[in-house]
Amino acid sequence: MVITTSDSQRLGSDTLGAMVNTPTQTPTGAALWIAGARPKTLPAAIVPVAVGTAAVASETFIAWRAAAAMIVALALQVATNYANDYSDGIRGTDDDRVGPLRLVGSGAASPGAVKRAIFASFGVAGIVGLILSLVVNPWLLVVGLFSIAAGWFYTGGSKPYGYLGLGEVFVFVFFGLVATIGSAYVQTEAVSGLATVLAIPVGVFATALLIINNLRDREGDAEVGKNTLAVRMGDRNTRTFFTATMLGAFVLIALTAGLSSRPGLLLGLIGLVTAGSAVRTVISGAVGRDLIPVLEATGKTQLLAGLAMTVGLLF
Repeated sequence: MVITTSDSQRLGSDTLGAMVNTPTQTPTGAALWIAGARPKTLPAAIVPVAVGTAAVASETFIAWRAAAAMIVALALQVATNYANDYSDGIRGTDDDRVGPLRLVGSGAASPGAVKRAIFASFGVAGIVGLILSLVVNPWLLVVGLFSIAAGWFYTGGSKPYGYLGLGEVFVFVFFGLVATIGSAYVQTEAVSGLATVLAIPVGVFATALLIINNLRDREGDAEVGKNTLAVRMGDRNTRTFFTATMLGAFVLIALTAGLSSRPGLLLGLIGLVTAGSAVRTVISGAVGRDLIPVLEATGKTQLLAGLAMTVGLLF
């Protein structure tokens, strides 16, 4: 889910990032589809599974279930990113964009090809999710169906909720609460209190990814009627919101560490190292292409903090 970016995780290296952000150098073959999957947004799928699994690892750990949960989360994220690319592309919303490569909007891939990639990605999530559901609890199928629907209707359909300023809600719920709590649930087959609390800062980090995406695209989105939260809030308030979100996530980590008597969670504060540059750039008033490094720094912050919390929970 979702994020998405006209929104949002991008697997790639700095070299691939440079390729994606250079309009005269369009990747081809597998590199094209990797770029279109927006790998820099993938921490939003990786972190909740890692943290949720680690939260209950002292009780039980079933490796194949953890791997399956990770595959489902990644496949949903990639599918949502392709769906965002497809829907915005056929609407013409992505015709003039900075930032990551838009497959349809740039003409690098046909709408039909991107649509097939969407179905394939959702299909992977569905098949692996079905296996998990049959083993753990059939009700997980309902969660999976809602997740797929949320990924598609973010920018798809006649009234996409991403165009109404509700994208941040989607990201927080599905890439924070659902993914983190769900990853713990598939291990213990019960709702974990610790995983539920940790889902909040995890979701806040994922939300920050979408906020910076929408801040970067704010002017272009406003011109084409895509009323994201950044468009509705305005430039200054969105910058304040991003700053509060990034720093607030670390406050939540510290509070959770204290209240749960798990000091190892404080390792997550190492993410402040990369968060600082992102916040400073946003506060300085950077716009457009100058905000591209902030998206990368935000993803790195989430990944660094999330994996550090995972280590803290395990050891």
